[in-house]
Amino acid sequence: MADDPLGCLAPFAGRWTGGGDGHYPTIDDFAYDETIEFATIPGKPFLMYVSRTRHRTEGRPLHTENGYLRRSGDDVELLVSQPTGFVEIQRARPAGGVLDFTTLTLERSPEAKPVHEVRRRFEVDGDTLVYDFWMAHADTPLTHHLHAELHRASE
Repeated sequence: MADDPLGCLAPFAGRWTGGGDGHYPTIDDFAYDETIEFATIPGKPFLMYVSRTRHRTEGRPLHTENGYLRRSGDDVELLVSQPTGFVEIQRARPAGGVLDFTTLTLERSPEAKPVHEVRRRFEVDGDTLVYDFWMAHADTPLTHHLHAELHRASE
């Protein structure tokens, strides 16, 4: 029997729902609901990634992004595309359910907001996925922006 091509990515596979809180020096604090899906493709060493957020009390859409979580040698890469004009490639060395990403590439379209750096961290523990997101924007240095706790949705 062949090994699972997902390897260390297997615990991340599935649909995750929950909520989080956002803060940043230049905006008001906010709460949001989120769905993240890490979808499998049979036999492939990657997961398709989709994230959708909504304002907790108003229900309006806030953010969406798409990409892939893929094995790359001993590391894991997160490739993300955002409709706000950003693409990024992040890399992490897996460690006990934790993916602490560092940026390899962050590019923006000429009209996109001046985001200069991002950092992401995912941690899966059974049926709980916790993530944090940091951002450097305009004159604000790399600052914690988002924290969420999601739970595996039953199919």
